[in-house]
Amino acid sequence: MLTLAFESSARAASVALCRDGALIGQYAQCAGLTHSRTLLPMAEDLLKNTETAFSDVDVLAVAHGPGSFTGIRIGVSTVKGLAWASGKPAVGVSALEAMAWHGLAAGEGALVCCAMDARRDQIYNALFEISGETPRRLCPDRALGLADLAAELKQAEKNIFLVGDGARLCYNTLRGQGIRCFAAPEPLLNQSAWGVCMAAAGKQPGDAADLLPVYLRLSQAERERQAKLEK
Repeated sequence: MLTLAFESSARAASVALCRDGALIGQYAQCAGLTHSRTLLPMAEDLLKNTETAFSDVDVLAVAHGPGSFTGIRIGVSTVKGLAWASGKPAVGVSALEAMAWHGLAAGEGALVCCAMDARRDQIYNALFEISGETPRRLCPDRALGLADLAAELKQAEKNIFLVGDGARLCYNTLRGQGIRCFAAPEPLLNQSAWGVCMAAAGKQPGDAADLLPVYLRLSQAERERQAKLEK
């Protein structure tokens, strides 16, 4: 199974090509450029440099959230467009589940805390345990405060491996409360399309119409409008 995957849920963006779990190539950057400018050109370059025809791709995968509202929309829209135009199946995966695959570097039994900066002292978060060289989910994707995460992890009896663009926020908070944790090294810190490929394996793909973004909470504009209506 040849999978072309896209990750644009945060500041870093990447595209990866995997065959049955083996990475063929990945193109990533964290330059702060708009993903609408970079995502498709990265995919085109990746296919060209790996001498892969788009027609040979079996399935398209994308991180469909949570994360940046704009980034998620760009990634999902890109994959929906490619799926509609080509008739290829597509699958959306949790951005948090995808980044949990970076936790394999921490070893068997490691507790992986996936964190994305959600602003306002909140993070998008999910916890996983590495079991049999696979991340095993311990809780659903959620948006919660850093203080709430620290209170939960105080009971942990092992070191906590932090991944994602919210890892440093978590590190400062957790360390400040004496909780054992360490952040992933820089190459593993940001979300990656390779993780999207791995998270997509075994999931049932659908057609373009089935692919929808997952935000977890209202956008800032919607929250402000709701607050005005409540007043």
